[in-house]
Amino acid sequence: MWRVWRNSGRHNVGLMAGGVAFYAFLSFVPLLGALVMTYGLIADPGVVARHMQMIIDLVPADAAKLIYDQLISLTTTAASKKGLGLLIALAVSIYGASRASGGMMSALNVIYEQEDRRSFIRATLISSALIIGAIMIGIVGVLSASMLGFVGDLVSGIGPLAALVVRATTWLIAALLASFTIGAMYRFAPDRSDARWQWLSVGALLAMFLWFLATIGFGFYAANFAGYDATYGSLSAIVVLMMWLYISAYAILIGALVNAEAERQTAIDTTTGAVRPLGRRGATVADVSEALQDGSHT
Repeated sequence: MWRVWRNSGRHNVGLMAGGVAFYAFLSFVPLLGALVMTYGLIADPGVVARHMQMIIDLVPADAAKLIYDQLISLTTTAASKKGLGLLIALAVSIYGASRASGGMMSALNVIYEQEDRRSFIRATLISSALIIGAIMIGIVGVLSASMLGFVGDLVSGIGPLAALVVRATTWLIAALLASFTIGAMYRFAPDRSDARWQWLSVGALLAMFLWFLATIGFGFYAANFAGYDATYGSLSAIVVLMMWLYISAYAILIGALVNAEAERQTAIDTTTGAVRPLGRRGATVADVSEALQDGSHT
């Protein structure tokens, strides 16, 4: 963890998290729009806000209100779009939201010490694919939450224990989906040979755990001590949302740092495909083993 702490300063993780948060903020409305419209292809877009209520409630109150208001506005717009118009609007929203994944791609290249040699078209396609994947996983999460909520209503009469089990199952599914999404980002966003999933899981789980703790902690701080309303007035909701996006990006980048340092500390080939020797793996952190440099073996 000392190496993670040291490299977080060397790579300016705080500054990169701020940049990612800025691009995520610019992509906020397009991303919600893409989620609502994609959901509308298979279900009534008008109920997406209700199905996402449990997730929204986790976000700090001011940011949650802003997200909910945008969702209501977007569901009204999405309901009026049909057929080709819906697909065009969806494509525009995905392209707009790709700025967030593009910012994360740049940050992860820095953490994995990779120079991005991908063309603009390829980078755009990858960032859009990451957004589409995140949207699909988000829809699965929303549908799972809604189905489990329905089950919870059915079993609520059985007793509080049954309701608790359903709620715990809901959060477990959400945590697994979030960890998988973060792991996929670690694997496909940097311009390097893909890492094996087992070398991504620790950082992804840690990032999800840090994000959860930071979200709860920041929500409590913003509600009780920060005084954003007094300082920023009508802009307080935007400030809280920006701060929440910042700590979310920071948690994801710390998870990536943990993975990068784990790869750096072993001589084992951590990339996919046939086993290759050091220096020929197509990934900076996998091509240099500090364990061997220190005279030890992993």
